[in-house]
Amino acid sequence: MADPVALVTGSARRIGAGIVRTLHARGMRVIIHYRSSADDARQLAEALNGERPDSAALLQADLDKPDEVRALAQAALQCFDRLDLLVNNASSFYATPIDQADDADWERLFHSNLRAPFILCQALAPALREQQGSIINIVDVYAEKPLQSHTLYCMAKAGLAMMTKSLARELGPKIRVNGVSPGPILWPESGQMNQDDITNATALKRCGEPEDIAGAVYWLAREADFVTGQILAVDGGRSLTLQGS
Repeated sequence: MADPVALVTGSARRIGAGIVRTLHARGMRVIIHYRSSADDARQLAEALNGERPDSAALLQADLDKPDEVRALAQAALQCFDRLDLLVNNASSFYATPIDQADDADWERLFHSNLRAPFILCQALAPALREQQGSIINIVDVYAEKPLQSHTLYCMAKAGLAMMTKSLARELGPKIRVNGVSPGPILWPESGQMNQDDITNATALKRCGEPEDIAGAVYWLAREADFVTGQILAVDGGRSLTLQGS
């Protein structure tokens, strides 16, 4: 039988690339989606295809544009003629203080974090149902307890969390839908001033690694056959003490 296939959005770099590497190392073929990180995506695909020929494909799309998201779904099905796993990982993240947030912020944060994942689930559900596949949404600990001055981001991720649970009911029994909620794994590239405070607030007193998220994604997708509608916090215990900081 052909190796199962996973589409991971926003997977040219950082946590997304870690997810792709882990899935590939455990026998899956992967579709690497990117928006602007073409060089990183190409290098990742070349490395994976060097390990196992014809096991990695590349697709570009701007997830802020619904038509491109729908085109991405159709192109993904043509890469390997099947799909077993959708990982909605791509995300925009930045502060939106209430006295500064505008319509463009709404669109950018809600398109990438909520609307695009919904469109992909909608478009790819028939193919996933055929393989009795799985959807994994990368949520955030801030979906439950808000981050100061990031209201729009927190709202979008909270919506993604509810979408995870709702689609688990709607798409079962053929498709399982779960989420992974990362804590401090990689700091935002725009910087985060209170890194020491966040690290010290975890029960484990350290940051995690992209492989921690990737391992949880693989487990939920390929090994947790009786788990659906759940959001697994992979946060070193950060959510135990989180108070909106």
